[in-house]
Amino acid sequence: MTLAEIERLIAKGESETLELKRSTGQIKRVAETLCAFLNGKGGTVIVGVTPDEKIVGQQVSDKTQQDIAAVLRRFEPPAPIEITYVPLPNSERKLIVFEAKFDQSAYPFSFDGRAYQRLGSTTSIMPQERYQQLLISRMHDRHRWENMTAVDVNISGLDQEEILRTVRIGISTGRLPESTGLDPGDILDRLGLRTHGEVLNAAVVLFGMNFLPYYPQCQLRMARFKGIDKTEFLDNRQIHGHGFKLLDEAMLFLQRHLPVAGRIQAGLFERVDEPLFPVAALREALVNAICHRDYSHPGGGISLAIYDDRLEIWSDGTLPFGLHVEDLKQDHLSRPRNPLVAGVFYRRGLFEQWGRGTQKIVELCVEAGHPEPEFIEQAGAVGVRFLPSSYIAPHRVAHDLTPRQRQILQILSGNELPLRDIMKGLTSPPASATVRDDLYHLKRLGLIELKGRGRGAIWVLVNPGE
Repeated sequence: MTLAEIERLIAKGESETLELKRSTGQIKRVAETLCAFLNGKGGTVIVGVTPDEKIVGQQVSDKTQQDIAAVLRRFEPPAPIEITYVPLPNSERKLIVFEAKFDQSAYPFSFDGRAYQRLGSTTSIMPQERYQQLLISRMHDRHRWENMTAVDVNISGLDQEEILRTVRIGISTGRLPESTGLDPGDILDRLGLRTHGEVLNAAVVLFGMNFLPYYPQCQLRMARFKGIDKTEFLDNRQIHGHGFKLLDEAMLFLQRHLPVAGRIQAGLFERVDEPLFPVAALREALVNAICHRDYSHPGGGISLAIYDDRLEIWSDGTLPFGLHVEDLKQDHLSRPRNPLVAGVFYRRGLFEQWGRGTQKIVELCVEAGHPEPEFIEQAGAVGVRFLPSSYIAPHRVAHDLTPRQRQILQILSGNELPLRDIMKGLTSPPASATVRDDLYHLKRLGLIELKGRGRGAIWVLVNPGE
């Protein structure tokens, strides 16, 4: 770190990730703050700066360095802290920069037998309950289901083409080096999906081809219900597959059954149908379900349910340790339950590693005019519920217009006309009663409306050109 970079940091003032100290006479407080940074997002302590943010540096002797090394040995586990000595111009003094690196797999850290946390610009002792949560989280990270050796699966039991497709996409997105070869075994090693020649469970989730009897949890349940409860199915499917296949199947199911919102553009022959919910938001929710779910339960899976008034996506497992439902709509750390699986989805350009996926879902829905989605955790599962801006009646689902109804919409494009003029514009017009039925059908769909009464009534498009 250069002096110019340090000056820019100091100018921002102390924060959740920056602490300033006068000298190593405060080395115990420095260590406590570094411990707090290690248990949070990481951070930097700069020694040699006065409380009014003036850079003064300090003398750094052999004893100073020995004292620092002795203090760092009092961390448990050994702390990933980098130390840089930055000389000041025209002076024998130096700044000492301590950088605590974020390492989720190792925390919680303690110093002198106590754990610390950072709240804003304040360092304090971590509550015992929080410390226990982080210990459990560390145990999970080291003994994750995805890290275990796959049962009765070797590299020949994986989808070779999907593995190579991952490399092609990863290189094109800049998330895999161009030097990545085409040997499936080497690719698995690079992605951390094989250890000592043994395929891991994460590789089965990502590229597996056979899932029974050992991997029944690699399952997707999809249903289109009639009405607003689970009383009657219109379509019901269950499939097993690797993560990318499940994502593709879910998107196809949505394409077949998702309600559409129609609008008419002036000059077009047909109504423009757009999915009720933003496709990108739905894909993000499905990817989150695949990457964050708990695969350790053989009976688990992912559920996609479409009702007349909402859409829900559920996955088995609770939220990552320390994360709550209310956190999902604000900035939060990315803590995927299955980082190996999430890492491959990241390289495919389907997952971001900054914890913004749920915020992105909210933003896309609000931009489309819908209420914010609801995030739910209950009965050992996590779900997201998409709600439309208004109730979508069943006849609005994937509704097709007849050629004559489309011609009526074209005639009304840019015009406000009575029935008799609409009749004149039709090719081989039927009886007026038939055309009137068409008009009222289009009105029920919300595509046109009637203005006025009697002989002076005219038909117009709803929001033409929008």
